[in-house]
Amino acid sequence: MNVVIIGSGPGGYVAAIRCAQLGMSVKLIEKYDNLGGTCLNVGCIPSKALLDSSEHYFQARTNFNSHGIQFENLQIDFKQLIARKNEVVSQNVKGISYLMKKNNIEIIHGTAAFKDSASIHVIKKDGSNQLIPFDKCIIATGSKPVLPTNFNYDGNKIISSTEALSLKELPERMTIVGAGVIGLELGSVFARLGTKVELVEFMDRILPGMDLDCAKELQKSLSKIGIAFHLGRSVSQIQYNKKSNKVILSHQSKDQKESSEIEADYCLISIGRRPYTDGLQLENAGVQTDAKGKIIVDNHLQTSHSSIFAIGDVVQGPMLAHKAEEDGVYVAEYLTGQKPHLNYHLIPNVVYTWPEMSGVGFIEEQLKEKNQHYKVGKFPFKALGRARASMDLEGMVKILADSKTDELLGVHIVGARAADLIMEAVSAMTYRASAEDLARMCHPHPTFTEALKEAALDATDRRAIHF
Repeated sequence: MNVVIIGSGPGGYVAAIRCAQLGMSVKLIEKYDNLGGTCLNVGCIPSKALLDSSEHYFQARTNFNSHGIQFENLQIDFKQLIARKNEVVSQNVKGISYLMKKNNIEIIHGTAAFKDSASIHVIKKDGSNQLIPFDKCIIATGSKPVLPTNFNYDGNKIISSTEALSLKELPERMTIVGAGVIGLELGSVFARLGTKVELVEFMDRILPGMDLDCAKELQKSLSKIGIAFHLGRSVSQIQYNKKSNKVILSHQSKDQKESSEIEADYCLISIGRRPYTDGLQLENAGVQTDAKGKIIVDNHLQTSHSSIFAIGDVVQGPMLAHKAEEDGVYVAEYLTGQKPHLNYHLIPNVVYTWPEMSGVGFIEEQLKEKNQHYKVGKFPFKALGRARASMDLEGMVKILADSKTDELLGVHIVGARAADLIMEAVSAMTYRASAEDLARMCHPHPTFTEALKEAALDATDRRAIHF
């Protein structure tokens, strides 16, 4: 079977590898010079590199004295910080290139557009045009930042996450529009490095769609490192003033009775991402999209044309790299007649600030909408011996369980290593474990995982031992 995949991000390159493993002939088309898509080049990987670097500096500046570690003339080499990030990206991209060669996947660099439902035109940088026929095609072109025209995005002072990851200087002041994952992560990077960060959010809370209790805890933690939150505010205008070399952001209350301005060196727009299908000429292949530009697919990720599939950010579901990977594996296995399974309900969400925040399953608002009877168990990190030893006392674990059957319905964590801890909950919920099951598992001491056990005990007859 001849399979062509458009896009080499986490969805595309994983789909390519799995297709190759299953004996298909695979061609992977990538528009840009580097493989890896947004995630490896201007998303997940570079942001985590900067998050780690900024956290090391912050700990050295604030907490190392308590450990008996002292510094003189602690400074930031911002150019080196960015250079290290670039090296991390480079090594990951090289790793993907190696995997493509290992699996005999043909890489074609150029811009893809459908000629019809069985072939694709690829225009290369030198202007040449290659026609590629296919038996099956997988669209994995990902997403781009939402940049409203009235926000006057210029990529210089009014920027997206792409530019924020490669600034040449450490800003004194930065304004961020949007209190979602990207805004909080990048806001925490710059705040920890000493930038005065002000964040404007239309909603009355941060991280809409995630657990409210955990979001409130995270907001407290981020406020302590200097991020100022302006919640329940709409942005009316963003302008760059050449004379002062500053960006002026005007925001107002939802009822428009109160307005104010923020002056900063940069304004980062992080209000979401849109599916990226620009230039694919989907209509030539009979592939349909919805009102938001997402490609319409069935339960098997098959588009309105039987030979074409779509995965990742261009279809419905959370815009997450690990979700795209699962989509890619699913399609590859489905094409060979296997019976793969996807459960989008159990795809974990993670915010890589410090403390981290993660969640899987239902949040309370959803359970209330379903009229589901549930019970809640909580346990604070400050009651953990391991947390006290490492000075990571902020945060908690929150467990939602069915009040009748005790089945785990949702697990939400804010605290140290929440990104890793959530997988215990995903594993348990995949096999429909109860809070009692989780509570009965022996957890090693001292670890952060004990917070999950204690929260499960709290959800089952308030039996928490250490709180």
